[in-house]
Amino acid sequence: MIKRATDATDQAWAALGGDPALPAGIDCTGPADTLAAALPVRELARATVAVCALAAAELRTACDGGGRLPAVRVDDGAVATAFVSERHLRVDGRAASTFAPLSRFWRSADGWVRTHANYPHHRARLLAALDVRDVHEGADESDVEARVAAALAELPSERAEEEIYAAGGLAVAVRTPREWAAHPQGAAAARRPLLSVERIAGGPVRALSGIDRLRVLDLTRVIAGPVAGRTLALLGADVLRVDPPQLPESQDAHADTGFGKRSTTLDLARTADRATFEALLADADVVLSGYRPGTLDRYGLAPKALAERRPGLVIGQLSAWGGYGPWGGRRGFDSLVQAACGIAVTEAGPDGRPGALPAQALDHGTGYLLAAAVLRAVTEQRTAGGTHLARLALTQTAAWLTGGTITRDGGGATRTYETGEWLSERDSPLGRLRYALPPVSFDGGPRDWARPPGRWGTDVPRWS
Repeated sequence: MIKRATDATDQAWAALGGDPALPAGIDCTGPADTLAAALPVRELARATVAVCALAAAELRTACDGGGRLPAVRVDDGAVATAFVSERHLRVDGRAASTFAPLSRFWRSADGWVRTHANYPHHRARLLAALDVRDVHEGADESDVEARVAAALAELPSERAEEEIYAAGGLAVAVRTPREWAAHPQGAAAARRPLLSVERIAGGPVRALSGIDRLRVLDLTRVIAGPVAGRTLALLGADVLRVDPPQLPESQDAHADTGFGKRSTTLDLARTADRATFEALLADADVVLSGYRPGTLDRYGLAPKALAERRPGLVIGQLSAWGGYGPWGGRRGFDSLVQAACGIAVTEAGPDGRPGALPAQALDHGTGYLLAAAVLRAVTEQRTAGGTHLARLALTQTAAWLTGGTITRDGGGATRTYETGEWLSERDSPLGRLRYALPPVSFDGGPRDWARPPGRWGTDVPRWS
């Protein structure tokens, strides 16, 4: 059975400013039992991939001189597999590392707290805030976890949230949907659209002859931003990820989201590296930014400054909480947003323990929306010129998921769900990889990435 685009697809496409007639041509198929949850996760996942594929087909048609859009097809099985791509990744048969032991839910004095400590500096700040010795100072790891549990059990959730944040760590109180709606940050997010794409300044029309001529500076980390860059690389864009050398990164995380890209490190505080970055920016068509709002402004990378330095640029900005409200400058991750905004309570198990979505759907979904926003902005830029800015936030994607506007449907074709249909293997500089195939698909489009991921930060900082 083939289904047409859903209401969620229509909503996302409208937020992108696309022709409202186009989603009707999207065919949706696949197994009916993917990404099962209390919330409509499958519908969100399908919609974000669908609008990304549609935006890619639209741009491809424009670059080819117009005509009929190629058919867009979305397979729920491929989508579900891609939304947990980090779980499917194998490197020479080894599963990728995911959450660290201190990244989880903890009992507090009055409820629950969710922490994130996957990176060494976040772990250190969490332990410092709770006055717990690190394992490197002689303590046993299980003893460290026990001490963290004991410290958090004595603190009210919101106090733990504030004290850990003040120490530079990452933790949020687990809130109900009603509590989040009453919170200033939750209320601010609820007043905003799913995303925004706007023309912020003038600039020349860029006569792009194909997506393969698109040069993308990927200044993002973890999942959402890198998924957007990975998707643009799939479509043929020259995507160069740039990280600061002093900020640690997981090679497994990079292996999952580094397909099709190259990766380099530059310290923008160093004169030579800054000059190299400026040369890259001078020839860039797109800049993706995934750091917390304001972090890169001192390097002249705020949207207005970029518009002045590189007229005609497409800028994609991504954050956890949005660049507004009392949490606008805070760091955040998918798991923390789920806990803060009521999703963990909605997905709680029978024992009342907070739950989680079947995928890091806020990250993956926002990543595909960011790629779609960039593609739509490039399409608009080809005819109207100007500098375009897309803004997205995990908390706004969460508000869309929980707001009741996404309705469930009957699923796709009732065929056997075999995950292996949407997995592939290939050799890479890292070893033999098993990985999830891309879910973005349209007639004449690519089926796989042109290159596997390499080692993080080892490519020469120049365009191909």
